[in-house]
Amino acid sequence: MSFPATKMSLPQTVTSGPELHSPEEPAKKLQTPPVRGPWRASSEGAPGTRREDTWPGLGTFRRAFSRSSQQASGQAPKEDLGLFQRSSRFLSRSLRRARENSSTADQSHATAVPGVTHNPQMPSRVMDGGGRRSSAGVGREELEPEAAQDKSVADLITERQLLAAFEQLRQLEGRLVAEKASHSFQEDPTGFARRAMDVCLHYDGLAAEIGAIVRETLGPGGVDAATLGELARTVRAEEEAHPASPADGDFLLTPRRWRLHWEDAVRQSAQERVQQAGAGAAPGAAEAEGASGLAQRLAELGGVVRSDLQKVWREVLPAYSAAGFPAGEAYLRAFHGAVAQRLQELAQDARGCEQLYVLLDWAVNVYGSPDFLGVPDLTLSMEPLPPLLAPALWARLESDYTSFLETKVTSCFDSILQLEQSRWADMEAPDVLQGLYHTPLSIDVHMLVAEHVKVAGAISAELEATTLSICARALGLFLPRFAKAFLESKAVSEPHLGANINACEELRTSLLARFPGTFEELEKPLVAATCTFQKRLLQGLQGDVQPLFRNLCTKAWLTQDVLQPLMDKVVAFAHHLEHMAPVPAQETLQELHRYVVREYLAQVLRPRERFRGEERLRSAQKMGVDAQAIGDTFQGLGSEATWLDQAIRCVADILGETYKDDILRHLETLIRSYPDIRRDHVLAILALRRLGRRRNQRLLQHAQGLLRAAAKARGSGAAGGRVLFEEIEVPASMDLLIACI
Repeated sequence: MSFPATKMSLPQTVTSGPELHSPEEPAKKLQTPPVRGPWRASSEGAPGTRREDTWPGLGTFRRAFSRSSQQASGQAPKEDLGLFQRSSRFLSRSLRRARENSSTADQSHATAVPGVTHNPQMPSRVMDGGGRRSSAGVGREELEPEAAQDKSVADLITERQLLAAFEQLRQLEGRLVAEKASHSFQEDPTGFARRAMDVCLHYDGLAAEIGAIVRETLGPGGVDAATLGELARTVRAEEEAHPASPADGDFLLTPRRWRLHWEDAVRQSAQERVQQAGAGAAPGAAEAEGASGLAQRLAELGGVVRSDLQKVWREVLPAYSAAGFPAGEAYLRAFHGAVAQRLQELAQDARGCEQLYVLLDWAVNVYGSPDFLGVPDLTLSMEPLPPLLAPALWARLESDYTSFLETKVTSCFDSILQLEQSRWADMEAPDVLQGLYHTPLSIDVHMLVAEHVKVAGAISAELEATTLSICARALGLFLPRFAKAFLESKAVSEPHLGANINACEELRTSLLARFPGTFEELEKPLVAATCTFQKRLLQGLQGDVQPLFRNLCTKAWLTQDVLQPLMDKVVAFAHHLEHMAPVPAQETLQELHRYVVREYLAQVLRPRERFRGEERLRSAQKMGVDAQAIGDTFQGLGSEATWLDQAIRCVADILGETYKDDILRHLETLIRSYPDIRRDHVLAILALRRLGRRRNQRLLQHAQGLLRAAAKARGSGAAGGRVLFEEIEVPASMDLLIACI
């Protein structure tokens, strides 16, 4: 891309040697076009121009110093100053060598040539086409166009004819090297150094123009493909012309390393482009603007990077590739490094769970997505690139995120508890969904866990596992608080208790099945909460039916059906169990079954009235009828605790057995069926039977071995953990003492 420049005619005062010009021949005027950007001289065409400004070569030298001044004032690119300093350092070395060679040369050699008078105050002209020889044996050298050319190197650089400018500079550099090798400059080392300085400054100007082209490539106007191709061919031409540093370490023929300079310019361009995204935000603004503001800034960043890389892939790379210049990896690494630096800056101000997640999610799921460029045939390969965030920084961000997440999850569970308490305060009855009591508790917990686990899993498997552990711990702490708060509320009822039991069962089954190995630690708190609600559920019924058990084993009991009212309440209670999950409903029903049988036996072993003779036989028959009614009722309700059916019947058989030798058989059946029976229970049963001292002693002696075997079986777990008689207390009485004697 070339930019129009208006040429200005500047007066050039040139002192011509007598051997090249006649006195009548007018001095030539040097036409120097204005230089665009860093190449524009600040004093061109100004009145009172010093004589030194007209020396060939020093105009370019002045322009280089002008660029250095502009750099100091913030007007010129940074790399220009570095290039100039590097050139000056090498040229100072060359100048010192020239002076050393000059001090040992024969001083009379300069005047030995006829017609040549050496004037030390006269500068050697590097760019004047009519200039005389600066020393004996030195041919005409010029940076101004030769006769066959009509543009100077500066003009070519200004018009971005980079390859042509480089070819001229390479030719001039070769001539200088040849003169140096022939020691032609010994009589005028300063002139040689001036000419070499002009060459190297033009080389630096070419490098600066390369950097400018790179920076303009992604700008609003862009750069045409021809200019990019010219740049690529120039860089390659320089590498071919300067394959290695000269052995003597001289600045001439030294590799300019423009490919590295081009890569630096690409990196700087990418950094400038990336820094533009959200550049208007003040430092520390991320914390004040919240997650939405940070997300917007990241979206702007992604938009800039996406747009620039699309342009690189579609327009820039083809232009470079046509010139045999690979550029894709350089641009990719440049933008990747710039984005990494920008993300590190944003990470310093990120605060809170939401902002940290936005940052991590953008790095992994937006920038790291194969669809980041938004074009199906363009992908952003991350394989050769380093991590976007350093491992230490990534670990710190994840640690900060999990710390904030623990607080957030706990706060979410507090909000769930508040919602439940508001429902309890409104005395809202639980809904019945698909035949079961329902509370939003399970859905809220599932959504909370699933949401955080999903978003964490989208970042990394490690963060997902950590999030699962955080949710499991928080839920484990929440369940006792929830159970306590509910039991202390005024909403305790069978439907609400059933709904909470269903919620705990759903959490236990679904969470353990969905996240195996992580929520196993929740098994205990969930079972504990379920047992707490089941216990409270049974306590309500027990308070209603406990007075009815007192009517058993009385005179009225022998003639009336006092068991039916009790069983009616049991059946009514069992209707609530139909709206509970099958497993806890069955557990509750079996516990109710065990409670009824246990309390019935407690009334039998602690009778308020004792029966003898005919009444004892009638009571035994009555107990058998009640045992059948209890068993049929619970069987109809679906109880699977059939092991309870023999308890009342065995005691009834012992009390009603008329053939006393068969009592031992009934006693053996009772002890083997219920290993938790104790000796005092056997004594209480024998006391009710009133068999006599000797027979009771024989039965007790035989029962001792059975009881020891039952205790051993129970200790080994062979009894299956069934408990019935253990919870029945039998008070000591004189009848039991007599039965033992």
